[in-house]
Amino acid sequence: MTNVLEYLENTAKRLPDKVAVVDDKDSCTYKELEDISRGIGFILSDMVEAGQPVAVMMKKSVVTLQVFMGTAYAGGFYSLLDPGFPVERLKNQLEVLKPAVVVVAADNLEKLKETGYTGPILDIDELLSKGKSVDVSDENVTTKLTSIREALPEAAPLYCNFTSGSTGTPKGVLVGHASVIDFIDRFTELFDITEDDVIGNQAPFDFDVSVKDIFSSFKVGAKLVIIPTAFFRFPNGVMDMLEEHKVTTLIWAVSALVLINRLHEFMYKVPPCINKVLFSGEEMPLKHLKDWIAQYPDAKFVNLYGPTEITCNCTFYRIDNENIPEKLPIGSIYPGKTVEIYDDEGKLIDVKTEEKVGELCVSGKCLALGYYNNPEATAKAFVERPEDGARMYKTGDLAYWKDGILYFAGRSDFQIKHNGHRLELEEIERALNSLSQVQQACCIYDMEKYRIVAFYTGTNDRKGIVEGLKKRLPEYSLPNVYKYMEELPLSKNGKIDRAVLRQSI
Repeated sequence: MTNVLEYLENTAKRLPDKVAVVDDKDSCTYKELEDISRGIGFILSDMVEAGQPVAVMMKKSVVTLQVFMGTAYAGGFYSLLDPGFPVERLKNQLEVLKPAVVVVAADNLEKLKETGYTGPILDIDELLSKGKSVDVSDENVTTKLTSIREALPEAAPLYCNFTSGSTGTPKGVLVGHASVIDFIDRFTELFDITEDDVIGNQAPFDFDVSVKDIFSSFKVGAKLVIIPTAFFRFPNGVMDMLEEHKVTTLIWAVSALVLINRLHEFMYKVPPCINKVLFSGEEMPLKHLKDWIAQYPDAKFVNLYGPTEITCNCTFYRIDNENIPEKLPIGSIYPGKTVEIYDDEGKLIDVKTEEKVGELCVSGKCLALGYYNNPEATAKAFVERPEDGARMYKTGDLAYWKDGILYFAGRSDFQIKHNGHRLELEEIERALNSLSQVQQACCIYDMEKYRIVAFYTGTNDRKGIVEGLKKRLPEYSLPNVYKYMEELPLSKNGKIDRAVLRQSI
């Protein structure tokens, strides 16, 4: 298998009338999903050349997924632009992508225009209508789509998800079909995901956790339930969907699980069919994990770890529900991947060397193709493995071995995981320092309370600062706490003393 569309096609042949995907307004069967995606792909193929990006500016939905798969049929790769992002962030993403076309929902068209984008645009309703009108059984359609696929290289890209860059410009992580197939084939087997499962999607479609939801479903023929992001603001709707669709499997960010528990949603209802809870993104607070296990004592709970650049996950730890360790390991190495730790001198830390911290590095077929249109960042992060010259990704995460399994030990820089998103505190500081009200700023992440704390000098104008940041940063990266100071503490070498600030959180 070389193309993820084979997952969809094989399942559509085996289970044509089974509901493949459903959101709060729409649904489609596997056969409908295949046919509509083929039709969209045929229309897009006149605008998209092999390996070119299609930007999709709309909220996640059944239709969004049809556009994603249509893009794959056209030989391109998809990249979601979150319409909730600030105009400046969307502008940066578009400048990196230089898409062949932007597929946009009508209510997001004005915001797209604000970015200054002047390239080709397709209204989603128009594209969907044209796609549905295509006779996908026509020989000309079949021949064209087949020839597109046969001409794709082995390293054909599938999607591009953006993350923050140290310069403040988003980096697009480009991931290929081969990496997703290598990961999903093992993922579904490892965690016993079958056609009997119903997967409740929490993750945004520009976040790689959604890759596990989407392609696990397609491979095995499970039903995918897309829970609107807005529902997590008032989670009764989340619980209703989990119950209504008899969801069995949650592959969620830790922050989403914490939110459900923190807002006492289990007092509202306990969806009865959940039997697998796989979480990632940040460290799971034990009190919240224990509360989830109390509701689902017979369910399988798994801690997953892995940055976007290595395609989803490279380690996993199965929780013993009756014997939870005080510090959760990130666990054992995922099949097919090589995970190693290197010290500051670039020397390999042997698994038998207990608790020596170093940088976690990953190699194998799983690696992303690189950062799109950013060869310098790619060369810096994707390097040669010292032992054999194989391609290796330097995660920037610190870890150590203990009893033969891996434990996370923080970041080697100021990059954090917050609400399921990877952020760089320096980017937030840069945005703060760009405001007229701020003379100097420093951000600290409070690991215990899951919050970003912004310390600043200048004018004590919290409202104005928040309004200014909303124009520069996505909502999920805004500080949770703002602390005005007459001056920031400095260390002996004249740098801001973060340790002192951390003590004042």
